[in-house]
Amino acid sequence: MTVSRDDLEAKLREIQQVVDETAEGAKSPGVLAAVGVVGLIFIVYLMGRRRGRQGSARVEVYRVG
Repeated sequence: MTVSRDDLEAKLREIQQVVDETAEGAKSPGVLAAVGVVGLIFIVYLMGRRRGRQGSARVEVYRVG
């Protein structure tokens, strides 16, 4: 069994087509928007944690009776 140059070229073209389709799917605006929203929520979460530590209120609860 031998592999010819034409066989290799055909297989490489097939692989390249799959890679191109995958890359196009990853570049869709919906995916980029979702990643941006998740990133923004994460940044706001971290900023909120940091601010909460600086001036956190201390509450003391006393039980009567």
